[in-house]
Amino acid sequence: MQFTEFWPFILYVAIVFSLVALILGLSYISGQRHQERATGEPFESGVVTVGFARLRFPVKFYLVAVLFVIFDMEAVFLFAWAVAFRKTGWIGYGGALAFIIILVVALIYEWRVGALDWQPKRRKHKEHRRLT
Repeated sequence: MQFTEFWPFILYVAIVFSLVALILGLSYISGQRHQERATGEPFESGVVTVGFARLRFPVKFYLVAVLFVIFDMEAVFLFAWAVAFRKTGWIGYGGALAFIIILVVALIYEWRVGALDWQPKRRKHKEHRRLT
């Protein structure tokens, strides 16, 4: 191998390191320098912290997040199908339709089970009387 094959890569690396050095140097020269009590704290970056940063989220939050990811992936698969629609023909259309039907059935099931409800259901009046 010769040096002439690598000179574009070497030039690219030199430009990248020069830009990084330039940006770091300019930020050091033009940046503010203050040392307050909260400057060294990693979370708030100079703002005095209030309260505790670790919050507990309810399990429903994670369930809805997982459902969002699942249905977001549905959009990705359907977009890929739409791009290749002419090549896949009616078989691809049938596959996409079956995929959509399965996801709609799953969504209806999760809705009926109450997986999409943020608050617990209120007790009926009769059940409340029996408990008291």
